Amino acid sequence: MYSTILVPVDLAHTDKMPKALSTAIDIAKHYDAKLCYLSVTNTAPGQAAHNPEELSEKLREFAEEQGKAHGIRTSSKVMSTPDTAVELDDKILEAIDDTKADLIVMASHTPGIGDRLHILHSNAANIVRHSDISVFVVR
Repeated sequence: MYSTILVPVDLAHTDKMPKALSTAIDIAKHYDAKLCYLSVTNTAPGQAAHNPEELSEKLREFAEEQGKAHGIRTSSKVMSTPDTAVELDDKILEAIDDTKADLIVMASHTPGIGDRLHILHSNAANIVRHSDISVFVVR
């Protein structure tokens, strides 16, 4: 049913998304699918890495570790943009096309005051609206 599963990750916050990571791994095992870990980063230094090249190496290592630990096929993809806040959804949609993913497993943030005041938007909702593939949102 699924052959390539895209999993957006922020290496600086993997501790906040264990359920999403575990869900993606379980689905990949069930369908013998490949997991592609995706990070979208600013061109400026961030918490996880000083530059997109360093992040690419760290994400590649993360993907390899996950593959070995769980017996699954993995890959990684880093996309850089001047402003992730503005372009994150577009970059995820671009990555779906680039990787030919047929499922995306995304972690959701816990709803808070920003959601009630409509200050924050839902990345997952935008992906659902603008993509033809299934979207699994894990809270």
